[in-house]
Order: sequence, then structure tokens, then C-alpha cells
Amino acid sequence: MSDLPPATDDEDGVPVSQRIRERIKASRQRFHANDNIAGFIEPGELERLLDEVAGKMKGVLESLVIDTENDHNTQDTARRVAKMYLGEVFRGRYVAQPPVTEFPNVEHLNELMIVGPITVRSACSHHFCPIMGRVWIGVMPNEHSDLIGLSKYARLAEWIMSRPQIQEEAVTQVADLLQDKINPDGLAIVMEADHFCMQWRGVKDMDSKMINSVMRGSFLKDANLRREFLSLVNHKKA
Repeated sequence: MSDLPPATDDEDGVPVSQRIRERIKASRQRFHANDNIAGFIEPGELERLLDEVAGKMKGVLESLVIDTENDHNTQDTARRVAKMYLGEVFRGRYVAQPPVTEFPNVEHLNELMIVGPITVRSACSHHFCPIMGRVWIGVMPNEHSDLIGLSKYARLAEWIMSRPQIQEEAVTQVADLLQDKINPDGLAIVMEADHFCMQWRGVKDMDSKMINSVMRGSFLKDANLRREFLSLVNHKKA
């Protein structure tokens, strides 16, 4: 990112979030809730951003009329929430993609491979309520495909999901990332999740789940392959 404005100290009173935002805008890039912005964060800025978020979260608690000075349960809540957002539940926005080593398909494997269920955790972009779910990934490689280690599917899915998301966009982002990494003949993803924005608020329906899928390449064109994948996934779900 050498062509972007450099990081500077906040001695002039400019919040670090504003500096990061200006770099992104100067690069004409998007910074929606489910976008990764790690490339625009300079060394040392994430720690300063945590301080800024903690300060603003303290203001939210004050506006909720919570006595954080005398309530021992909430005295450090603002910083705990800031650390949780930046370092855990929204970590996928602020850190670079985990390293993944691709291996050539030396044996020219071309049989269906399914990975899952992978447990994923996210938060709804609309209310920041938890999304807890499972993902199944189907891959139909070809002789030109790259192969990745089994654990890397989980790491890449977690990186995408640990951002404010809506499920429909999240599975598409996972599919795009894996398509780019593996370049298979076909790629299929199914996600099933509980949404606390339905269970904890709103209609308060504890039984509803959301299930959606993305089919690419041979999974989209070949009905028999698609049925085989979905049958195996449904067997595992049962």
C-alpha cells in the first residue's frame, strides 16, 4: 500500500479510524461491514483503533444510563467489547488472509471431495447478533486444480465469517475465495445456521434455521453430481 497516505501519530487529534478511512477512499475501495481492510491498516494502528472503539463504546454505555463508574460488572465492559470486536468476532476485517499453501494435483484427482461440517461463527450485519452455523464444502478437482490442506478450508471459512455478515453474502464470499485458490471444475457450499436476530429478538422463534447453497461449475451443470453432494450432506446432517 505504498501509494497510500502514510500512518502518522494522532497528535493533531485526528482519530485513527479517520486516517484508515481516508486511505481506503483514496484507493477507491469498498469498506462494507463484511469487507477485509487489513491492507489499509499500518503497524501500531490496530492497537490505537482498539483504544478508540473502547472510548466510543464507553459513550454508548453512558447513553444507556449505565453507571460504569460504580457498577463493578461494567467498569471494563467497554474495553472488553472493543477487544472482542477487533480481535475475535470481527477479526476477519482487520487481519490479512491466513497463509495457505497450494499443492499441484499430481495424481490428477477428479472425484468428489466433501469437507464438513465446519463450525462457523459470525454476527448479523443488521443487529450484530450472533450467527452460529455449519458449512459443508464440495470440490470437484481437475488435473489443473491446486489442492489445499484440510484445515485450511476451516481457516479460510472462519476468516470470511468473522465479520458482520448476512448469510447469503457470506457463502458467496467463501465460494469466491475457494474458487480462486483451488480452481476446480466444480464447487458447492451449503450453510445451515441459527440467527440470534430471530431467536433473541424480533419474532423470538427458537426453531428456525437458515439454509442456503452456492453451486459453481459442474455442480451447477450436472444434476447427478449435485444430488450426490446434497445427499451426502443431508446424510451427515441427520
